[in-house]
Amino acid sequence: MKSFKFKIHNNNYRVHLISHQDNVIDLEVNGTKYEVHLEQEVKKSKTPTLVRSASKRPVEPLKVSPKAKKMKVLAPIPGVVLEVDVKVGDTVKKGDRLLLLEAMKMENNIVAEKEGTVNAIHVSKDQKVLENELMIELE
Repeated sequence: MKSFKFKIHNNNYRVHLISHQDNVIDLEVNGTKYEVHLEQEVKKSKTPTLVRSASKRPVEPLKVSPKAKKMKVLAPIPGVVLEVDVKVGDTVKKGDRLLLLEAMKMENNIVAEKEGTVNAIHVSKDQKVLENELMIELE
């Protein structure tokens, strides 16, 4: 049995806890017995809820100037090069697949934005690339 002393508005109280089962407590205050019923405690989840606000600007694909003589193919997102479909000297048309990039467990076709000849390849199969890393140069 636990005992407590309280002073409330200059009045002294001696409280003895007799028993506590579930939400019922038997106690004695200054010699008088009471049965107290506690309210059920509402448990709140400790896991925070993440809320992401919507992007305010639309995402637009990069546009290639048709007058540009050289074009650099950059990694749009970090990932791993699964296949390189071209080699130096190959002629490609707009829309031809240059390589296959895996990012976030999804395969992404990286295609030529305009016609040209492969001038340089800076990646190889199974190589990891970072966002905006130079992968292929077309002329």
